[in-house]
Amino acid sequence: MRIPLFGRTLITVLCVLPLTSLASPAPAAEDFKMGVVDPQTILEKSKAGKRALEGLKEYVSIRQKLLSKDEEDLRNAEKQLREQGAKMSESERREKETQFRTKVQDYQKRAQEFNQELQRKQKELVDEYMKKIVAATKTVAEKGGYSLVVDKGSEQTMKIVLYYKDAIDLTEQVLKEFDQVNK
Repeated sequence: MRIPLFGRTLITVLCVLPLTSLASPAPAAEDFKMGVVDPQTILEKSKAGKRALEGLKEYVSIRQKLLSKDEEDLRNAEKQLREQGAKMSESERREKETQFRTKVQDYQKRAQEFNQELQRKQKELVDEYMKKIVAATKTVAEKGGYSLVVDKGSEQTMKIVLYYKDAIDLTEQVLKEFDQVNK
């Protein structure tokens, strides 16, 4: 699961704003330390994040099985309608076709509701974990004397940081802090 573009931008703002207040009004250039963090990696590699993602996967799997069963039922109903349609009276055939169309509409509605529910659950998960990731990032930044920490972005979302030295990547430190606090 990737963090949406809006979420990545929000992450950057959330990581930057609290940390900029830590800096003195006019810090000297040598006092300024900057770091980068990959929140997606923290979500995917942390113990709590893995559990949450597994829970989401399980939820999707259960819903997918239900939709697959509904899909199978629709295929069987369609096959039965084709096979027996010629043997039915005109009114009986129309009634069966109407019932079939209703089942198809119900299936489509259920699938759409599932997708909306899944998107809502994904957003809730990302929002919840981003608050925790921001807190862990703030702790690491304060301990390390960093004035600014930004989301480094990814190819799948928006590349926020174009270049950085590996030495300023705080992802592993934040991951350790995150795991320590969120067991």
